[in-house]
Amino acid sequence: MINIKKSILGCFAVSAAISAAFLLPTPSHAAEASAVVQSAAKVQTGLVQASVRLRDKPSLSSHVLGYLKRGERVTILAQSTPYYYKVKTSSGEVGYTSASGKYIQVAAGSAGPSKPDGNTAAPKPSQNASAAIEKVIQTGMKYLGTPYEFGSNRNTTTTFDCSDFLRQIFKEGAGLVLPADSRQQGAWIKEKSTPVYDVGGLKRGDILFFMSYRGSSSAAYQGIDKSSQRITHVAMYLGNGKLLHTYSQKAGGVVVTDFTNSWKYRFLYGGSVLK
Repeated sequence: MINIKKSILGCFAVSAAISAAFLLPTPSHAAEASAVVQSAAKVQTGLVQASVRLRDKPSLSSHVLGYLKRGERVTILAQSTPYYYKVKTSSGEVGYTSASGKYIQVAAGSAGPSKPDGNTAAPKPSQNASAAIEKVIQTGMKYLGTPYEFGSNRNTTTTFDCSDFLRQIFKEGAGLVLPADSRQQGAWIKEKSTPVYDVGGLKRGDILFFMSYRGSSSAAYQGIDKSSQRITHVAMYLGNGKLLHTYSQKAGGVVVTDFTNSWKYRFLYGGSVLK
């Protein structure tokens, strides 16, 4: 009789264990379920406001996969940097596009983009921009005297040309990789920031773009339509009439110079990289 009771109790125990196995997820199953919930929470819809490029990387110098058209809806997978969304199109293509409200807005009812996906070390908008700029400037100062070389190697710091220098100090000082040349950097400022055309409106840390040298007098620049001029030089404004840049071997490589009239005559526009 005792053996029969033990058998019955044993059957109940086995049955309970089997039920628990079906009803309670294993640790790995629980993790998978959590991941599904988290993944679902990251899905937001973006509504394209104006035609904008879809790129393979979050950079102006990256390959263009195609264009997103006004009125098109995309799934926002993440905010890769303060300036780019990682998105998925209705056809299933994944790429990066501008996060500017001019080009895309999170559709009503969406929770907004998730945190950066880790593909870049660009600073978040909440960081103190002034402190970040000072770090960039300090980084630039350590390179004073570094020789100038037109078309310098972007993978070394033994020589710089003007755009390579600005790119390097923002990369080191703020973790933000600017486009490779001055014209692309100028386009980047127009797309991501607010261009400043008046010298009086410039701030410490702004990057400034210049046209070709035509002389040291104002007369040499009269009648020129600056909106049609090509960018040939970029520098950082330090405030108090000073520029940090590099433009020739004769000038001594990376230097701090006065923002003199000849530079002001050549000035096209400037803007803030960090806000």
